[in-house]
Amino acid sequence: MNQIFTGRQFTAENGFTSGIEGPACDATGNLYAVNFERQHTIGKVTPEGECSVFVELPNGSIGNGIRFNSQGKMLIADYTNHNVLSVNMETREISVHAHEPTMNQPNDIAIRRDGTVFASDPNWGQSSGQIWQVETDGSVILLETNMGTTNGIEVSPDETTLYVNESVQRNIWAYDLSSTGEISNKRLLIQFPNFGMDGMRCDIEGNLLVTRHGKGTVAKVSPTGDVITEVELAGQHCTNIAFGGSDGMTCYVTVADRGNVEMFRSDVPGRNWQLFQEWGQI
Repeated sequence: MNQIFTGRQFTAENGFTSGIEGPACDATGNLYAVNFERQHTIGKVTPEGECSVFVELPNGSIGNGIRFNSQGKMLIADYTNHNVLSVNMETREISVHAHEPTMNQPNDIAIRRDGTVFASDPNWGQSSGQIWQVETDGSVILLETNMGTTNGIEVSPDETTLYVNESVQRNIWAYDLSSTGEISNKRLLIQFPNFGMDGMRCDIEGNLLVTRHGKGTVAKVSPTGDVITEVELAGQHCTNIAFGGSDGMTCYVTVADRGNVEMFRSDVPGRNWQLFQEWGQI
């Protein structure tokens, strides 16, 4: 078994475009990420590192964040067409789960065990952003506006906290999250002194693993805002992170400047692994 928190290459360089983002693992350990070989695709990577095009997104759609829900469907933030897409993993049929034309560009998405989705919505040109809630029926609610450049978003394992980061401002905010999806009590978890941030995911202990875009590291941040450790990567422009592997303890990091996926082992599983267990998928 590999030493924990030690990065290494997983897929070949430049197999993905520089738009590689949104990694997510299914319950059987396959990894998916956007823009394999060319834009508009979702790439599939087996646990052995074999890459292929899984689906081609229609109508000029380009994916960003990916999550799986309790039905085993893949949800994709489609930033060009202001959608959250849904993919049937057996038939590979793609449908629109939610559409909201007033979104800037849905970026990353987080999911609760009941299937409610939270989407970050940055306006990169104005260094501003919003947060949206997407109900299981596809209806959309604007939760927060007048923020910085919202990007990474995640729900805590006990689902009482919503975390959202602002890439340009280098802040991670925490909100109280109600059982019905309302957010309140906004507070600063941590502000980094330099470099940016992109995606982030929780482990089962509630720590956030945050990609430090431009620094080439993944920071493990405690629920109290302390940096526990930082994982060095080969690439500098790490975009997003996902937990997977047979025990949920392998972290996959998408890296834009190398067009590939790097990996390292965590000391505990990711929250998504907990969800798969609760949903009876593993």
